[in-house]
Amino acid sequence: MAVESQRVQDFKLEKEPYYLPVGNEIELYEAAYHAGLPVMLKGPTGCGKTRFVEHMSWRLGRTLVTVACHEDLTASDLVGKYTLRGDETVWQDGPLTIAVKAGGIAYLDEVVEARKDTTVVIHPLTDDRKILPLEKKGEIVQAPEGFHLVISYNPGYQSVLKDLKHSTKQRFVAMDFDYPKPELEEEIVRTEAQIDADVASKLVKIAEKVRNLRTHGLEEGVSTRLLVYAGQLIGKGIDPLAACEATICKPITDDLDMQRSIVEIIATQF
Repeated sequence: MAVESQRVQDFKLEKEPYYLPVGNEIELYEAAYHAGLPVMLKGPTGCGKTRFVEHMSWRLGRTLVTVACHEDLTASDLVGKYTLRGDETVWQDGPLTIAVKAGGIAYLDEVVEARKDTTVVIHPLTDDRKILPLEKKGEIVQAPEGFHLVISYNPGYQSVLKDLKHSTKQRFVAMDFDYPKPELEEEIVRTEAQIDADVASKLVKIAEKVRNLRTHGLEEGVSTRLLVYAGQLIGKGIDPLAACEATICKPITDDLDMQRSIVEIIATQF
């Protein structure tokens, strides 16, 4: 029990994560949480989905267990498995089980990346049963009051092969996320990167123009996260052009013509 308690402590947030509301997302999430309804966050990469969940876990005083989903993620990786410890075979809870037992928030980030047979294990946690079967152990864990399940994914990368089943989607309250309005994004970048308002304003103007290139072949626009990275490099004394090229231009495309177009956009501001 001491080991399990320590593992739960490992997921405790030590300070309040910064988050600037852009709409009624806080009120909607709190209502879903208190009603015991699981939540699905939809939006592009780097627009604040993960930070929002971190902020809500702090706000509600719940332990947060985050799982970065990937194509090799198995049900055992989520719920737990038997492992060898010395000469003994012992059961080790997975992150989902840890979150359930702790009555915390389980956050499955980019859930569409996980195998479809893996995501099925969350179904009993999304209805009135609120249980997590540990089939290999022959046990059923009843989720206590306070447990909450949150998943997220980026609809922009959806495909027939990487999409949630409708039987899964219809178990969740859905919340759409997108890049903040310019004045809000400027405040976020200024606060997160600890830079002056003028630099933050220029970075957001660059982002707006780069995002418009999505209609000209760019797969995804520059994220708020990357704007913060650019601001942090500039704050450390890196030339703005070089900082923006390293954070805004090169990470989002390998196409040389597209990179040249983005560099030209950056040059109009710096």
